[in-house]
Amino acid sequence: MDDNRARVYEESNVRQIPDKDKPVKTASGKRKKAFGSSSVWYIFLIPSFLGILLFMVYPIVESFRLSFYKSNGTIENFIGLRNFQYILTSGVFWNSVWNTFFIGFFQVLITIPLGFIFASLINSTKKGQNFFKVVYFLPNITSIVAAAMIFAFVLHPDMGIVNYILGSIGLPTPGWLSDPSTSKWGVILLAVWHWIGFVIIICLANLQAISSEMYEAARIDGAGSLQQWFFITIPNMAPTFAFLLITGWIGALQRFNEVYVLGGPNGSPSRSIQTMGAFIYERGFTGFEFGIASAATYIMFIIILVFTFINLKVSKMKI
Repeated sequence: MDDNRARVYEESNVRQIPDKDKPVKTASGKRKKAFGSSSVWYIFLIPSFLGILLFMVYPIVESFRLSFYKSNGTIENFIGLRNFQYILTSGVFWNSVWNTFFIGFFQVLITIPLGFIFASLINSTKKGQNFFKVVYFLPNITSIVAAAMIFAFVLHPDMGIVNYILGSIGLPTPGWLSDPSTSKWGVILLAVWHWIGFVIIICLANLQAISSEMYEAARIDGAGSLQQWFFITIPNMAPTFAFLLITGWIGALQRFNEVYVLGGPNGSPSRSIQTMGAFIYERGFTGFEFGIASAATYIMFIIILVFTFINLKVSKMKI
């Protein structure tokens, strides 16, 4: 019995003695090996990183530098803050600001409530939800340039289908995109048609996330469908409305493609639909006044930043 205990004791000691010929794996060695195996993947980030530097960081820095110069792309003269002074005293620029806010305001005002109502109707249906999602979201994935070209024909004062329908029922047929008094509304119709699908999908996703127990409790208490919609659905949709309000305004303040297709860089007729983005394009790539265009870009950036901050405060959201 004593011999067996002695043998077990000797074997345990032998197992505990490390072999001098074999390397001992330490925690730091494991970390080095793990880092060495994972660091290879950082190489694949280099193209993306270079793309960000070349196509995002460099244009931002170069545009800021050009805002202090009078430049036509080849000849540059340092003029300090005179580009900013010119922009802030330019009636054409402030007209573009007014057009941008006018179109953006009515786009957001019409699209969010209308999209929410459509989303509520789709959510209340038991069949065909996927069909309605696809139908309403199709305009959003349509190229805005192609959509603007179609709307230029649809809203044509003589050959457009809209004026044909209005005339057939005895209503006046406005000039839409050919009349400065109605051209903004033509752009608003296009913006609402193009953006409403996105609003519907976002609202529908949040509607389906609201707990059914809240509605069940309301029904037990005797609340009708309309009361449930006002006192349960709408309050729970507040964060979604705030998100749509902010993203809608940011997109509206950067509007360029559709107004360029419909009215060119000067926002014809009579600059009635020229936005800030179109003003920047006109000065930079039509007039070759890159210093003025760069200064206008940073002024537009400040306007968007301030307006987004105001929207966040109004929506009671934390930055």
